[in-house]
Amino acid sequence: MREHVLIRFDGVCHLCSGVVQFPAKRDRAAQFRFAPLTGPTARRECERLGIHPPTARPHTIVVIAGSNAWMRSNALIEIAGRLPWPWRPCAIARVLPQPFRDAICRWVARNRVRWFGKSDACATPTPELRSRLLD
Repeated sequence: MREHVLIRFDGVCHLCSGVVQFPAKRDRAAQFRFAPLTGPTARRECERLGIHPPTARPHTIVVIAGSNAWMRSNALIEIAGRLPWPWRPCAIARVLPQPFRDAICRWVARNRVRWFGKSDACATPTPELRSRLLD
């Protein structure tokens, strides 16, 4: 059995909700677990690994597996690399310079609410997704 992978996300941004729904629908092994950045699980795991407080950077996606953590573009690449075909090859983006990838992530993050909108609350998850949501 593969380890569970925690994806820490902003639950009210439509783009961030999509970042949760996309891997959840394609994750046949059900390895991903999801925690809103404002919840106790994300806060506890980030503190355990010495990562900035979860609410300090709501625009930063964090992926945690065991004692490893990935942020921004590395987090997205880690998600892709753990998904089945045809998504796994997207992890090849790792060959691009990280400053370039992260600059794109920061640009999208700054504009995500304007481009994709936001909700007053997290979207209602499907029963299958609900079982993988923490907090």
